[in-house]
Order: sequence, then C-alpha cells, then structure tokens
Amino acid sequence: MRLASFRRFGHACLVFALACGALPPVTPAAHAERLKDLVAIQGVRDNPLIGYGLVVGLDGTGDQTTQTPFTTQTLANMLANLGISINNQSAGSSNSTSALTSIQLKNVAAVMVTAVLPPFARPGEAIDVTVSSLGNAKSLRGGTLLLTPMKGADGSVYALAQGNMAVGGAGASANGSRVQVNQLASGRIAAGAIVERAVQTSITQDGTMQLELNDMDYDTTQRIVSAVNNAFGQGTATPLDGRTIQLRAPAEPSQQVSFMAQLEDLDVKPAAGAAKVVLNARTGSIVMNQMVTLENCAVAHGNLSVVVNTQPVVSQPGAFSGGRTVVAQQSQIQLKQDDGALKYVKAGANLADVVKALNALGATPADLMSILQAMKAAGALRAELEII
Repeated sequence: MRLASFRRFGHACLVFALACGALPPVTPAAHAERLKDLVAIQGVRDNPLIGYGLVVGLDGTGDQTTQTPFTTQTLANMLANLGISINNQSAGSSNSTSALTSIQLKNVAAVMVTAVLPPFARPGEAIDVTVSSLGNAKSLRGGTLLLTPMKGADGSVYALAQGNMAVGGAGASANGSRVQVNQLASGRIAAGAIVERAVQTSITQDGTMQLELNDMDYDTTQRIVSAVNNAFGQGTATPLDGRTIQLRAPAEPSQQVSFMAQLEDLDVKPAAGAAKVVLNARTGSIVMNQMVTLENCAVAHGNLSVVVNTQPVVSQPGAFSGGRTVVAQQSQIQLKQDDGALKYVKAGANLADVVKALNALGATPADLMSILQAMKAAGALRAELEII
C-alpha cells in the first residue's frame, strides 16, 4: 500500500516537472516610460533672452575703465537719461571724450544678462537671470544689477531684470598672490526679471496638434501611435514621419488641458536604440550602449613612443687662447616600441561579453579608441562610432 502511494506521488512529481519544463522562461517586465519623457509638443518651447547692463556696488573689483571704455560710456548714457551730466562739455567735443576716459570706476562692471522665457509665461511673472562679466572685472560678488531690458530674437523687450546677485565663489589677493574658489565673474539672480510681454503660443491648428519625438525612431513612433489610439480611440494619432505624430485634439482649451494631462501620463515602451559607441577624444571617455556586439577578431597593438632629451653642454676654451665659454645644446633621441602580439578577441553577443573581451586586451582608454576604430573598419564591431 505504501509502495503504490509512493509510485503515485512520484508519477505526479514527474508530470509536474515536465509541465514546468514546458512553460516558457519567465522574462522580466518591460520597462516603460511616460510619454512626456519621449516627446515634446510642437510650438511649446523656451525663448532665450539677452540684455546688456551694469553691475554696481562692487568692492573695488569692477572693470578697469582704461581698458574697457564701453563701461564708462554706458554709465555716462545712463546718468544722462537720469538728468545728470558728468561734464559741462558737449557730447561730441574732444574734452568730453577725454573726461570720459579719465573717469576711474572701480565699483562698476559691464555685464551680459541672459534668461530663458518659459512657454505660456504671462506679464508679471518672475524668471531667473544669469549675469556674466563682459569686461575685466575681478569679481561680481556683492554687486547689484541695474535695470536691464531683456530682448528676444526679434529685438523686442520681453522682460526687465534688476536685483542683487548671488555669486557662488570667493577669492582674495594681496601683493601679487591670489586665492580663488569657483567662478567670480558670473552670478545668478533668482526671480531677477519680470516678464513684460507674453509670447503667443498656439499648440492646436485646425483641431490638430503635433508631437515631436526627442529621438527619431520609426518603431518608437509606431508604438506611441498604438498606445494613444488604444487609450483615446482609433484615428486620434496619425504618424507623419519617424519623428512627428499628428493628434486630433479637442477644440475647447479647457478640454485640451485634460487631454494633454492624460496623454503625457501614458506608458510607452520605447524601442531599443541603434548600437552606438561614443568616444570623447578630449577626456578619453568611452561609452557604449547595450546593443553593441562583437565578432571574432584578432588584435595586435603596440605603443610607439619617442623620447627627446636635451641637455646643455658647456664648451670651455683653453687657457690664454683668447676664446670664450659657449653653452651648446646636445640632444638624445630614443625611439621605443612595445611588443604587440596578436590577441584573439572572442565574439560577444551582449554588453557584458563585449566589456570582458575589450578588458582582456589590457589597453588604456586612449589605445581602445584606436582599437575600436580599427575593429569598426574591419567589420568586427557591430556598432556606430561617434566621436565628440
């Protein structure tokens, strides 16, 4: 009786094991991103602003006006607009010019003021501004920006900037010695500009709006269209090309806000990007994505170094010869090349295998740049090379 029960139990375990083995392997859940992280709404954009102004109240660290005459000219124009004349001569006379150049201003600096006007900004809103020295001021710390018009690309004034700056640095100098921490020639004014003019922004035209993908990809575009149509009905989204999607939007502005809020919250799994290796020639950094693969190849790399050593040699004439001592240069040139035996690099089907194969070469990042370019030329590297 016990033997029969054991046989039935063993048979049930075998069937369960076979059934489990027949099941497909469990894969991790796909990573999805919100639609707002993948696209931008056409027409909703920032607008850069720029202005020229003066910073006053510096502790003797302003522009040297003898080298930056535009600082003095700007100050004279500003004072003239306020009804104050710094001399009794006419503006076109030579005495007036000499009077301007003779003024020494240590507490004033000419600056460029930049800001970004966000979309849908209305008059009266405050935006942050960045102030940067235009002349040779040593520091803008403790300065106050005077009223500065901020203009757009069309030349119109969209904001007015003014206020006390915050400079994230410090420094001191005395007797030719100087100590400085961080940058002192630029600062930031939080809420330092008031918007005076709004930029008209229209996101719908003839009942439609357009989405633009951050990165052009046909597969991702099709996935976004499918997700939007599944959520809002067929015909809501129509792909125009690999980057642009046209949407059928509500006519009422209040309904458009609700529609866009639901639209941006949709989860979409973007398609895997193209295999790419990015090389930074200035820093020696190498970054590759998970799509990079390798084919079997053999690599030989030998470092070539040239050393030039120059030493001064003194030529001393004999006694009572009437000659003079001469210092000559003697150079020694040495050429050295390391051995570079062929090394077999195994094919890699995923990023971990590629990293392991490249590390086996024992090359420095600078050497790897040349090796990766040679692998690409030989057809062993399945990726696009981008040098920045």
